[in-house]
Amino acid sequence: MGILKVIEILASSPNSWEEAAANAVTEATKTVRGIKSVYIQEQSATVEDGKIKEYRCNCKITFSVGG
Repeated sequence: MGILKVIEILASSPNSWEEAAANAVTEATKTVRGIKSVYIQEQSATVEDGKIKEYRCNCKITFSVGG
């Protein structure tokens, strides 16, 4: 049986929540191996002049650490 670990990453994008989640995974793969899934816990956005300026998401990334 393998052991899984979860880390939490806050990510952002000027274009979409999907891109923010993809950015989280891209950054995590630079230092973490064996990523199995990403869970989007929260989504938010900043607004400027009546328009969305930045999409943000709180991501939980699960990866294998053994066995």
